[in-house]
Amino acid sequence: MVDTMALLHTFTRASRVRGKTGTASPIAPVLPADDEVLLDAPDEELGPALVGAAAGDPVPAAELLAATRHSGAWEHRDRKVRKLAAFARSRPGWLDTWRALDPHNPDGLLVDAQRAVHRAWDSPARAEALREVSPLITAAARADHRDPVPWRLALDHARGARAGHRYFQELWEAAVRRAPHHYGCHVAALRYLASSWHGAHRECFDFADQAAQDAPEGSLTQALPLWAAFGYLTDGCGPEVPRARLEAAADRAASLSARLPAAHPRSAELRNLLVYVLQRLERWPDALEQLRLTGPYATSSPWDRDTGDPLGRFLEVRRSVYAAVAAGPAADPSGAFAPGFGRPRSERGGRVRFGDH
Repeated sequence: MVDTMALLHTFTRASRVRGKTGTASPIAPVLPADDEVLLDAPDEELGPALVGAAAGDPVPAAELLAATRHSGAWEHRDRKVRKLAAFARSRPGWLDTWRALDPHNPDGLLVDAQRAVHRAWDSPARAEALREVSPLITAAARADHRDPVPWRLALDHARGARAGHRYFQELWEAAVRRAPHHYGCHVAALRYLASSWHGAHRECFDFADQAAQDAPEGSLTQALPLWAAFGYLTDGCGPEVPRARLEAAADRAASLSARLPAAHPRSAELRNLLVYVLQRLERWPDALEQLRLTGPYATSSPWDRDTGDPLGRFLEVRRSVYAAVAAGPAADPSGAFAPGFGRPRSERGGRVRFGDH
């Protein structure tokens, strides 16, 4: 994942899209200008930790992650670990210093394990490289038995290493014992299901819908069906999923998005993914509403799926969505997008199911 790690800043200017008559569209909200949009921006807690890390000081990051661990804020912890590990790939000194000074610290171990998985994932010999980092993940999991984040990392690792279903089931059970509704673990499980049985989209939706139904109100896991929809729309394989199921996944995610703070980095990943799905479904006004809620915060995923310039792709989609809403319901803004979803080309193979939530 591309991570610019730009520091937070406010946005004051606005861009206006004009309709065919040359007047501002009365239905389109004002969005931040292109040059105000940030890619993978940290939140107000993570920013100081990254500033310290950039200066070679691991203390702010260590204090931040210790606080998430002591309070059991596992979702926040997971996001911060991924961001810090991504930063450490290009600026490793602060993490290497931390690990040397406190080699058994659970937080340092976890960031180091996440960094190692990032590196191995990019290797041409991915499966072999991932097997070599297993001891780091094990050490992170043993350092604090309450923490589900090392188990999310283990689930990702198992997918990349092409682990068998029985082994994955054991990891999954260990993960949900620690946090039954942990969003990151559920996304990792869904991705394993999708990659292990290519084209098993109905099974993915069944798993995601059950997890969302069981999740507490406000939990990010309620948006898990959106990941199933994204997997289907970007795959083109397996039996066709009814459009109504894709619509329901988007509606559920939009309902969750409406309850989250507007224009905040913590909500940006969900909203960027929702924009992707909504524009594929050609639900232009709904996509524009999510862009309004997203504000200036773009995320690499999902826009880096087929481009080396995720920020440019986000801005391109934003302009197209805005133009479609301004021009009217029958408009096709640029012809840049394929139809929302087409009939898949082949049948799926076997099945794998996970335990109850």
